[in-house]
Amino acid sequence: MLYNARMNRFRQTDLDDDWVSLEDMEAAEDRDDADLWFLPGPPEEEPDFLPPGPQPEAKESEIVDAWRAAEAGQAAQLAHVAARLGILDERLRRGPAGWRQRLALIEASELSWLTQDRIGLDRLSLYMALRISTATNDAQALYRMGWTVRRLAGGPGPVGTPGVADLETFLDRRDRPGQGESLKDTKAPIRMQELEDREAFESRAASWLAMMRQAVDLHPVTRACMGFHLWHVAELSPIDDPLEAAVTAARVAVSDLASSLNRPGAIFAPIAMGGGGGFRAIGDPAARLSRWLNAMESAVFAGLRRLEEIETWNEAAAEVMAPLSGKTPPMLRELFTSWPLVSAQMAEKLTGAHRATVQRNIDWMEERDLVREITGQGRYRMWRIVETRAAESRSVVGKHDGILADDLFGML
Repeated sequence: MLYNARMNRFRQTDLDDDWVSLEDMEAAEDRDDADLWFLPGPPEEEPDFLPPGPQPEAKESEIVDAWRAAEAGQAAQLAHVAARLGILDERLRRGPAGWRQRLALIEASELSWLTQDRIGLDRLSLYMALRISTATNDAQALYRMGWTVRRLAGGPGPVGTPGVADLETFLDRRDRPGQGESLKDTKAPIRMQELEDREAFESRAASWLAMMRQAVDLHPVTRACMGFHLWHVAELSPIDDPLEAAVTAARVAVSDLASSLNRPGAIFAPIAMGGGGGFRAIGDPAARLSRWLNAMESAVFAGLRRLEEIETWNEAAAEVMAPLSGKTPPMLRELFTSWPLVSAQMAEKLTGAHRATVQRNIDWMEERDLVREITGQGRYRMWRIVETRAAESRSVVGKHDGILADDLFGML
């Protein structure tokens, strides 16, 4: 028994060739390693500051699916914005054509601050009516803003029929000789001329239109937002110039409204009037669409308030100017509803009346608080309408709260 116990204890113990326990050797090595304090410790993982490598490009179907998911997440706000656009469209259908021009001028002036051109309403109005520019070097900026007003005020849309012909016509850019204007022969910016030489515009536009056709099931407002953010991916404009993308998106957002009835209504959806946050290209599609909807909602509300003020002023001015005879007073009243700012020189050309007659009627309107002069100088003066208390107190929101959204979606 004693012999067996000793043999079992011998079998359970691991010994080396020198009959020394392996456990004792490991413990001794650990003590020796602890005594080597002067040696560096084990290597630590350092943070990787190198830029990430190339990532595989997302498929076109994945891009459109991401925007579909973003639209589903913003369905409530999208319906609210669509209802506001329907109200704006109906107001413009019932109003004169000058209302659309007025909103186009205001939107173009706001877009000029986004593109760092900073063209005010006074300079833009003078340029559009009389082709007058100041002594500063702003010919290119005025050319761009003039194109913006013309595209926002009317004309064919950018994506009417399949193919790139409509987009080329809308942007006034052609690759084929003898068709359209060459950017080198116009006052277009140098960076636009450089982009024209890089690659045939037709191939780049075809890729952008293909993405838009895949998103045909999306709401026009969502499709406009997607098209704006994919515009520079297709290299249709310089990366630091969002003007063409913004104007195209504004027309796409109301593409269904513009073609619903023969009588024109909303030609474009205002965005810049609500601030520049809607054009920020940061975040995923859901974040971009959220900013887009917030900016468009504020812009449409601002546009409705302006139309409300114009309509109220027009009614008050017609009553005050009723005793006046001749053709000049009603033409001046229509002129002030169509242009945010009016000068005597503009009124002379657009009404066809004599300069003295125009000035006398404007002075008469100023004495009765219908218009007011805003430049504060003796020459090159400009006037604008005076907002009445009725227009300031009336609320567009309260006026249209009784309209059901279902009644408006029929127009969308």
